[in-house]
Amino acid sequence: MTSAASSDSAPSPVRYRDLARLVWRHGRSDLWADSGLGDFTFGDEDAVHGDRDKAEQLATDLERLGPTFVKLGQLLSTRYDLLPAAYTTALARLQDEVEPFDFALVREIVESELGGELRHLYADFDPEPLAAASLGQVHRATLRNGREVVVKVQRPGVREVVRSDMEVLGKLAATADKRTEAGRRYGLEKLLAQFSRSLAGELDYRREARNLVKFREMVAEHDLLLVPEPVPTHTSGRVLTMDRVHGRKVTDVGRLGLLDVDTRPIVEQLFTFYLTMMLRDGVVHADPHPGNLLLTDDGRLALIDFGMVVSVSSRLQEQVLKLLLAISDGDGEESARVLAGMGHPLPDYDAAAFRDDVTHLVSEAINAGTDLQVGTVLVELSRVSGAHGLRPPAEMSMIGKALLNLDEATLHLDPDFQPADALRDNVGRMMSGGLQVSPGGLLAAAVEAKEFAAMMPKRANRIMENLAEGEFHLQVHAIDEARLHTVLQRVANRITLGMVIAATILGAALLARVPGGTQVLGLPVVAFSFFVFAVGAGVALTAWIVVTDRKVAATERERTSRNPLGRD
Repeated sequence: MTSAASSDSAPSPVRYRDLARLVWRHGRSDLWADSGLGDFTFGDEDAVHGDRDKAEQLATDLERLGPTFVKLGQLLSTRYDLLPAAYTTALARLQDEVEPFDFALVREIVESELGGELRHLYADFDPEPLAAASLGQVHRATLRNGREVVVKVQRPGVREVVRSDMEVLGKLAATADKRTEAGRRYGLEKLLAQFSRSLAGELDYRREARNLVKFREMVAEHDLLLVPEPVPTHTSGRVLTMDRVHGRKVTDVGRLGLLDVDTRPIVEQLFTFYLTMMLRDGVVHADPHPGNLLLTDDGRLALIDFGMVVSVSSRLQEQVLKLLLAISDGDGEESARVLAGMGHPLPDYDAAAFRDDVTHLVSEAINAGTDLQVGTVLVELSRVSGAHGLRPPAEMSMIGKALLNLDEATLHLDPDFQPADALRDNVGRMMSGGLQVSPGGLLAAAVEAKEFAAMMPKRANRIMENLAEGEFHLQVHAIDEARLHTVLQRVANRITLGMVIAATILGAALLARVPGGTQVLGLPVVAFSFFVFAVGAGVALTAWIVVTDRKVAATERERTSRNPLGRD
């Protein structure tokens, strides 16, 4: 694994070299071809789904670069609107399993973080880790009161490695946003900022402990679902202690092993919980995976690993609810309208083609009948959006990824489960629940109504007085006067300078006909001086025009990419 710079020095030039090699190697592949990132496309590959071998090579290269890039690859696996299918598939399988670090370091970190000796904190602590990843590793342990737990210990120096890598990526993203069409089109700095927030949350184990508490409260109404409880007294920023769950990963349990378990109620509760978690409570796991679902010995389903959790705004929750209802009803036109309202249109956004493709996709999904998989439909809608120049919110891609993994888990547990019916029932229930107004919402509405009623007479009176006195002004921003004035001034300056240069050349030509006096290259010295001045001024004017036009064009492209529809 490539080493990173230490915390007390600037990022190593080796890191920049590694990243340059990564961009050069995969910039020539079909990685960007499906996303329209023409600045980095050197080959002529045009496969819609991408080259699987090159996608696997990218995943391997990211894994070799270390924890920051492993997590970046895992997050990019949810961006179906940016990357071809082969790449999102390869990155979704990206693993960060590495060699465990020495137990002496584990002891040192735990004792320094929790403020006590290991033998006083735990009655038993297994030196052999259950699992080792690039960010940390997990050990079995037993508290002094006999409670069985697992302890997640953060790898030493990983924060410094991540901080150094993020500094390198930040500089590269800023440069790309300023100098490349790809950066301006997709806003790489904004994407990196979102990734930085997610990774910072995963490096703070106290935040993960809070997530565990929050998700425990959410699963309280589901008796067949389980989330381990953290131990606050044995948890810090780099150490997390939580209940040990005895069970096996869902993906490791075969069909024979499931015969003794009534999986239908578990699947129904799991499906309901996922939808409620994302579309009512407004949270979504940024890196969901079926391996994070454990089938316990007592026939329940445990959900683990809540390090990367992203919030979903109430507005986006409502939009996704509308989208899911439109999909379940087979209404492609409504699905396209909702998606267009959610996304950010780029300059090449084609509304008509987008609507046609979405309608076709929704129709195909409905024709699947009981085989309808919601996650697959959302993922394909994200791909269609990206292909037509419409950037969906990143949270929608994560919701699609979560539902895609939910489809995989429910299909494994109960092949006869019909997600279309469950989707219609749950979304309808949540929509009806969303029409209810909380006491706090009623109070806020009452305050707004009171303020409106109190201020209405005063504002109406002020408007009538202004009308009577002829002082009523209506501002319409139809033309940007300041920009128009600047453009006209620049044109006038260029014309004036051109006329001065032309007049200088004409005067020099007339003076060249005057005989006598000192001569240079066969011309009178005065005429020669005027010619030199005119040539220099012409070159300077040309350079000034080229430089300023490029700056204006770059500024205009940036303004258009941020506001493609011209809205102010």
